[in-house]
Amino acid sequence: MSGLVKAKKYDWKDSNLALFGSDTEKNVKKESAETELAWKNAGKAPGLQIWRIVKFKVTHQPQDEYGKFYDGDSYIILNTYKEEESNQLLYDVHFWIGRYSTQDEYGTAAYKTVELDTLLDDVPVQHREVQGHESDLFKSYFPSITILKGGADSGFRRVKPEEYKPRLLHVKGDRKSVTVTEVTMKKSKVTSDDVFILDKGLCIYQWNGNTCNKDEKFKAVQVIQHIKSDRGGKPAVETFDENDNGKKFFDFIDEVDDDDAEDDDSEFSDDNQTPELYRLSDASGVLEFEKTKEGRVFKTDFNSKDVFILDYKKEVFVWIGQRASKNEMHNAMSYAHQFLQKTPHPLSPITVVKEGKENPRFRAAIAA
Repeated sequence: MSGLVKAKKYDWKDSNLALFGSDTEKNVKKESAETELAWKNAGKAPGLQIWRIVKFKVTHQPQDEYGKFYDGDSYIILNTYKEEESNQLLYDVHFWIGRYSTQDEYGTAAYKTVELDTLLDDVPVQHREVQGHESDLFKSYFPSITILKGGADSGFRRVKPEEYKPRLLHVKGDRKSVTVTEVTMKKSKVTSDDVFILDKGLCIYQWNGNTCNKDEKFKAVQVIQHIKSDRGGKPAVETFDENDNGKKFFDFIDEVDDDDAEDDDSEFSDDNQTPELYRLSDASGVLEFEKTKEGRVFKTDFNSKDVFILDYKKEVFVWIGQRASKNEMHNAMSYAHQFLQKTPHPLSPITVVKEGKENPRFRAAIAA
């Protein structure tokens, strides 16, 4: 019966990052990180590595599944690269939260991200990514991103073609990044500016909106070819333009009774784009979080003794001073996460940078 239970959408206003910033997280040691079998060969050579959280455990994602995510799961993504001048290995580590991922799953992903950072001697830049609001850096790793409903264990490869549950895929983007997202089977989801794929198992329909672009069309063809390949080439394919007779496409969608929640988070927006700077400090003996600046932020506004959170609206940076206390460092991401819940943009990506090792995006966000 568990398969019939409707997934609970994550309530960003009432959440906390389970384990993250707790005593459990604070006590992460490199020795314990070295006992995690999933981290074997992690960061040993340049390239991308992806893990999925399964019942509190870190499991390897097959390479042919890279770029495919399920909205009921949480993932850890490690990108390893070499610094041109020194040839030193550098890292970006992201934890990705699916819209219907449980608090235990994304809390574990956050906790394990810290563990991986510890294993790699605190060299990685840490990032929090939320489904549908991924950072440009995250999206740059993949030719396209595909987000499907459910968990990875519900993958269609395990089901006979005749038994597939129909799904509607929304293909949207441009030459920089195209995202393929499974959406609710409703006619209202189909818009003129994008491409949609109706996957019925043994029959696949591609619908091209009047104002869709060539990149979306091209990606849709690739997706369909991949689906056909997975199913031994059995599915028949038909393509419709919006002005064509797409009766088969819409008739089927209209027949589906689906009361699922909205697929997007368009209710989250922030018209105010003024940067804000906050300080996290325990200089008084207890952790205190306060706003220190609104408007243009300068390098001189930061103090090496503390942690600062720069709310840049589209992205949030956590800056860790070289002389920040362990208490401040360990609670930095947790405070940033909790702070965002009270803003009109709770899904913004979070990036943790360390003093002296700031990334180009952070340097571009502040004045000299």
